Amino acid sequence: MTHFKILATLLAGIGIAGTSVAADTELNLYTARHYQTDEALYSNFTAKTGIKINRIEGKEEELLERIRNEGANSPADVFITVDAARLAAADQAGIFATVDSALLKSAIPANLRTDRWFAYSTRARVIVYNKLDVKADQVRNYEDLAKPELKGKVCTRSGNHAYNLSLGSALIQHIGAARTEEWAKGLVANFARAPKGGDTDQIKAVGAGECGVALVNSYYLARMFKSDKPDDRKAVERIGVIWPNQASYGTHINISGGGMLKNAPHKEAAVKFLEYLASPDAQNYFANGNNEWPVVAGVKISNRGLETMGSNFKADAMPVGKLADTIVEAQRIYDRAGFR
Repeated sequence: MTHFKILATLLAGIGIAGTSVAADTELNLYTARHYQTDEALYSNFTAKTGIKINRIEGKEEELLERIRNEGANSPADVFITVDAARLAAADQAGIFATVDSALLKSAIPANLRTDRWFAYSTRARVIVYNKLDVKADQVRNYEDLAKPELKGKVCTRSGNHAYNLSLGSALIQHIGAARTEEWAKGLVANFARAPKGGDTDQIKAVGAGECGVALVNSYYLARMFKSDKPDDRKAVERIGVIWPNQASYGTHINISGGGMLKNAPHKEAAVKFLEYLASPDAQNYFANGNNEWPVVAGVKISNRGLETMGSNFKADAMPVGKLADTIVEAQRIYDRAGFR
C-alpha cells in the first residue's frame, strides 16, 4: 500500500474528521442553532457552491467542550450559536481564528462583529404587557420593571438563561453594577410567580392575565403574531409591546452568529460559508424564515410577525463582543438577588 493510500485510509476512519483532499468540497459545521427551518439555509449554500455540509448539532456548552477535547485534531470548520456573550466567551477560550474578509467587514456593522466572529441576525429583548392591567407608560424602560407599583405583576424565564444574563451584562455597563443589583432585587420582589418556562410561556401568561408584564425575545413574539392558532391569536390580541429605553441607551439586542475555528481543516470553505451567511439570500432567510432581523442593510423583510411588531426602534449600539466582559458579574448579581 502506498503512503498516499495509507493516509487516505486513516482519514476515512475518522468519520466526520475524514476530510477529503479537496478541501473546497466539504464543510464541517458545529451548530447550537436548533431551528428546523435552517435546513433551507444549508441546502441553499450547497446548491450555490457545491460544498457539502457535515453538520453536528448540540447544546452550546457540549459543542464547545467537544471542540476543546478534540484540540488540534478537531474536524470543526465553523461554530455557530445564539447569544453574543456565548460567542465572546468561546472566543476568549481561543477556539476562533481571525477572518480577514472585506465582504464581511463591509456588510456587517462594526458593533455586530469582531475580527473572529460575526453576527448574522439580531433579536430584541422587549417588554410585553397586559393592556387591561398595565399602562404602557409604566414600563417604558427595563429599570421600570423594578418599580414597587408592579409588585406581583412581573414574569420572566430563569435568570440563569443566556438571554437574561446578557441583558444583565448590558445593564451593568450602562447603569453600573450597584444600580443593576438594585434593579435585580426589585425585579425579584415584583415576580408574579417563580421564573419558569420559555419566552412563549411568558407571552401566553401575560395574555391570560397571570402576569401584568414580561421580558421576552422578539422572535418568539413575531412567531406568535403570525400564528393562526386560536390560543396564540387570543394571547397577542391582549398584549402591548414596548421597545425599552428609547430615550436612553436603546433596546437590548442579541444575535445569532459564528466564526471559523482556528484548527479548521477546510478554511476556504469556512470563509465562503461565513460570507454566504451575510448574503442577501441568507439574510432574507433569517428574517422571513426564522423571525430574526437581518444585520445587513437593505434586505427586504416579508414577515407578517416582524411587520406587526415594527422595526423602527432605537437599538442598543453597544458592541456585542463586550457582553462577555460583565456576564460573570451579572450571574453573581442575579444569584444574590435570588433571580434563578
